[in-house]
Amino acid sequence: MEHTKLQKWSAEFIGTFWLVFGGCGSAVLAAAFPGLGIGFVGVSLAFGLTVLTGAYAFGGISGGHFNPAVSVGLALAGRFKTSELAGYVIVQVLGAIAAGGVLLLIASGKPGFELGGFATNGFGEHSPGKYSLVAALVCEVVMTAVFLVVILGTTSKRNPAGFGGLAIGLCLTLIHLVSIPVTNTSVNPARSTGVAVFGPGHAIDQLWLFWLAPIAGAAIGALVYRLLLAAPGEYDDSHPTLARNA
Repeated sequence: MEHTKLQKWSAEFIGTFWLVFGGCGSAVLAAAFPGLGIGFVGVSLAFGLTVLTGAYAFGGISGGHFNPAVSVGLALAGRFKTSELAGYVIVQVLGAIAAGGVLLLIASGKPGFELGGFATNGFGEHSPGKYSLVAALVCEVVMTAVFLVVILGTTSKRNPAGFGGLAIGLCLTLIHLVSIPVTNTSVNPARSTGVAVFGPGHAIDQLWLFWLAPIAGAAIGALVYRLLLAAPGEYDDSHPTLARNA
């Protein structure tokens, strides 16, 4: 059954909303809560769980991208129609901004609310660990490249169906465990944009990196998979999934 564009866009909007609201919400609302303090391990798990649950809820409709870099990477890998790319990116960004707005509405309902970093990404003075621009760039490129390889590998026809969402969610958890100290972890331009528009001024000033690096990393990951790791025949002209969602 072929889903309509509206259904696909709606799934991507809601899925990206859930990723940003759940992942960034865990950082803004729960990470530093007195007596709870889930910390960066809890935040890492939250991001992984949002992707895992979203993939199983919406993957059958839209492919479960929830990330402009993933959509770009899948298009370059031949798993996604390039004609649908712009629509996906637009609704992903809108879903992320909607999530950021709802999160701010909830967070600001607490007496003495302070915006702080609002789960935004940054480098230099605005990196959690004060990592440099170069370190942040390399980290985001490498993490996103590996993320794309995992997505493409686990959703390949050669692997058992139904387990891709679990592996992808766990991969995103691991990515956050490694890279939160460096950039507060983006690997997703929509996630970065959704909170940056409501966050401190530096988040918008540095947002360019969190579009450039994830998309570059996704392109590298897609090309590495396609050239070095794809199964024999996976990219023959007769392959039925060449122009479909992952």
